[in-house]
Amino acid sequence: MEEKRIQTLALKELKELPPQFIRPANERPENTKAKEGVPVPIISLSQPHHVLVKEIAEAASEWGFFLITHHGISQTLIQHLQEVGKDFFSLPQEEKEVYANDPSNGKFDGYGSKMTKNLEEKVEWVDYFFHLMAPPSKVNYDIWPKHPSSYREVTQEYNKEMLRVTHELLELLSEGLGLERNVLKSSLGDEEIELEMKINMYPPCPQPQLALGVEPHTDMSAITLLVPNEVAGLQVWKDNNWVAVNYLQNALLVHVGDQIQVLSNGKYKSVLHRSLVNKEQMRMSWAVFVAPPHEAVIGPLPSLINDQNPPKFSTKTYAEYRYRKFNKHSQ
Repeated sequence: MEEKRIQTLALKELKELPPQFIRPANERPENTKAKEGVPVPIISLSQPHHVLVKEIAEAASEWGFFLITHHGISQTLIQHLQEVGKDFFSLPQEEKEVYANDPSNGKFDGYGSKMTKNLEEKVEWVDYFFHLMAPPSKVNYDIWPKHPSSYREVTQEYNKEMLRVTHELLELLSEGLGLERNVLKSSLGDEEIELEMKINMYPPCPQPQLALGVEPHTDMSAITLLVPNEVAGLQVWKDNNWVAVNYLQNALLVHVGDQIQVLSNGKYKSVLHRSLVNKEQMRMSWAVFVAPPHEAVIGPLPSLINDQNPPKFSTKTYAEYRYRKFNKHSQ
């Protein structure tokens, strides 16, 4: 492929999709349409505590996914976050390339596209920017965009809100397992829990019915907190069907990831999901992956294991888990 980025390819205003983007027939959105009229769980954090514990535990068990409202993050901050992200992708291409990453050599932070060296693999219709937000000791601000100039200030403010919401959700999920509220947080590394920001940018696609923005996968994180723009595209897998997630202004989308599934010994489900693309409009999403530090040892919590409920997952370090999953299927 001549172009290094999906965005530059999209600017050519192609009439047809290049063959490396055309999914096999059984993966194409035109052949795997989402089920209509299935409402996803929407949970207001303003409810009484006992109601929250029950609703979040049910959603995490039955769906592995839910939307939260009344989360206390100002709509203005979310708008600023989206503005600085859009501004980065509007920069001249050569300026963006200064931040290029190199996952094949272990450099994941920065600007990238999920291109592939294997000609048999299909390419996803997405460019992204990825970097760590927390803990402070591990953040490399040199890789954060210098332009727009407000990117760092806005993202640091959003990080504070993400930490607050993360801690609240982990406490509620712990209580939903019948455990003390601090158990999941401490099992994931407590103050060393990592927050990773990934801004996904899906340019307009000439034949969206044949392509995918991101192929079906589960997140290797503990949980993922995501805000999309108003262009729909996220779908989650429920009861052997894809279910479309409609845009809800100022809501946060919460995915249960692999690490919470393991810690809960399968009570909470790591949700399979995918991203579709749009012919006319650019779709964007801001995902924050909440993950343990690489040295953390993750396995089913001993208090959830007994003769009737033996461990369903092996125990390993998060670094080992990431290595295995990256080799199987890159996130």
